[in-house]
Amino acid sequence: MSEFAPDALRVGYVPGVIVAKWARRWSERFPDSPMDLIGVPQAEQDAALRDGRVDMCFVRLPIDRDGMHAIPLYRELPVVVVPKDHPISLFDEVTEADLADERMQDAGDIDELAGTVELVAAVGGAAVMPQSLARLHHRRDLVFRTVTDLPGTEVALAWPVERTTETVEEFIGIVRGRTERSSRSPSGRAKDVAAERDTPRRKEPGKRTSGGRGTAGRGNPGRGRPTRRRGR
Repeated sequence: MSEFAPDALRVGYVPGVIVAKWARRWSERFPDSPMDLIGVPQAEQDAALRDGRVDMCFVRLPIDRDGMHAIPLYRELPVVVVPKDHPISLFDEVTEADLADERMQDAGDIDELAGTVELVAAVGGAAVMPQSLARLHHRRDLVFRTVTDLPGTEVALAWPVERTTETVEEFIGIVRGRTERSSRSPSGRAKDVAAERDTPRRKEPGKRTSGGRGTAGRGNPGRGRPTRRRGR
């Protein structure tokens, strides 16, 4: 049984965010504390946090920061998705200017990108989206290429300020790569306190009582080292 067993944690994630590695580390560190992973539509990421459906959520910024903490984690590159036989497929990357004459399919709704990808495959054209979502909806008859001069999207871990519990702090530490012994995590602090309590205190040198051997001859010329007398 683990030394620190926080309550079960409900972690949400929007489409395209892979949370397996953090969930695995959590189960290794706290095997007695289950974690529920909950898929959250992009359009509902803020609501899911505020109405208590999840304790924390991997979101795409921006998000309403009022009463909310958010730790930016990484930035996703934008890519353009095109049919496999499209001229763009011959390049490793493109610019926005390269797309000027393309028939762009609407990719504004993150939660409906599966349909957008189907549309590109069926009637052609192109669609720009975060790289992780292009991978999520990948098809053999489509390819995607990085668009170098379009802004990327940022993935963050967010949670309500008022629900910053020890369990939440533990998961933050795991996501940030803190070790189990880190003094910034509740379990690490608890272990440090326990170690300090169980460690026997050592006596400081030179603190023996006046009658001991260690103080003989100190401050008392009548004892300890003999004095030399002159002969008569």
